[in-house]
Amino acid sequence: MFETERLLIRPYTTEDLPFLESLVSDPRVVRYIGNGKPRTKEGARLFFNWNLSHMKEEQPLGLQLLVEKASGEPVGHAGLVPQEIDDVTELEVGYWIAPAYWGKGFATEAAAAFQEMAFDQLNENRIIALIYPGNIASCRVAEKLGMHIWKTIERHNKEVFVYAKEKTPPI
Repeated sequence: MFETERLLIRPYTTEDLPFLESLVSDPRVVRYIGNGKPRTKEGARLFFNWNLSHMKEEQPLGLQLLVEKASGEPVGHAGLVPQEIDDVTELEVGYWIAPAYWGKGFATEAAAAFQEMAFDQLNENRIIALIYPGNIASCRVAEKLGMHIWKTIERHNKEVFVYAKEKTPPI
């Protein structure tokens, strides 16, 4: 677990499944994620298990729960997830925020913390974000992090921007 100014960030537990179900079943949230289709309770459990498969002690990968400090309420999740891009494994910073918390800067705050972790703790040289072109809010988050469109790929028969940021060498 770690924290930012307004967020506690921790791994998911089984007690968080109802919140995860609310995220993955909401068409507004998943519109620009994966195939864009909401998931069932069983789909949420499969997603939960897939996410757990990325959690390793030596590398804090996978999506983690974002809890607003002030209210104690979960507001979304974010994290670092390996992605295959043109047969190369890249580390993606991902972020999903519940609609009630959109526009409050939580995605940027969490993504910035994970970007810092990728560069400083995991010593990654580049991070990416996969974003559908219509997802203007996520594009803005990536741009606030200093990312730029590196290339365009196809996922789920749709065009996807691959935003990227290279680690800045120390001065």
